[in-house]
Amino acid sequence: MGEPSQIALPLSARGTVQRIVVGEANAAVVEALQHPERWPFRVAVLTGPPRSGKSLLARWAAGLHGDALEVIDDAQGMDETALFHRWNAVQQGGTREGGALLLVAAAGPEGWRITLPDLASRIGGSLQLAIGAPDDALAADLILAHAEARGLSLPEGAADYLVPRTTRSFAAIEALVATIDRISLERQTPATMSVWRAALEALHGPEQQRLL
Repeated sequence: MGEPSQIALPLSARGTVQRIVVGEANAAVVEALQHPERWPFRVAVLTGPPRSGKSLLARWAAGLHGDALEVIDDAQGMDETALFHRWNAVQQGGTREGGALLLVAAAGPEGWRITLPDLASRIGGSLQLAIGAPDDALAADLILAHAEARGLSLPEGAADYLVPRTTRSFAAIEALVATIDRISLERQTPATMSVWRAALEALHGPEQQRLL
């Protein structure tokens, strides 16, 4: 797959990513969210690691399809009987013409402990959309996206330096950029290599200074 691309979002708060970065880890999810009419039983379950943009993708999909898509975020925390009725309502046409249902959960069916047997079978039979871990290309673009959201200027080559030296996860990448921003502000200096090194050491310890 080629370089990551972006989906714009109507967000403006400092520190909030204003675009969804699309790469190897989530491209299949983005494609599937555009076609709810293809989902088995018109229901999909979206899961992924912390800070991987599950809710942002769900908001984008809701804006794309309007009343034709109902989104339930943190579905694993919803009353199971109520969720069972929502699943059945979609099969009966629900309250929305041609409606589909997107459930956003912290874990997929194997990690989502559902005690109601009928609900467990229905959730398991729905389309499973899972966001994977970011690869190098996506990690690099995420660093730039988080920096952009914070108004943080990173010199050319920052992502190339940082990607091999940080943990490959959405949460770790977000924390790294936040730490670079904090240290840069505390030192009242541009976010150059000395700041990157300090941020890496603050998050991972001195050993992380070497190339992994």
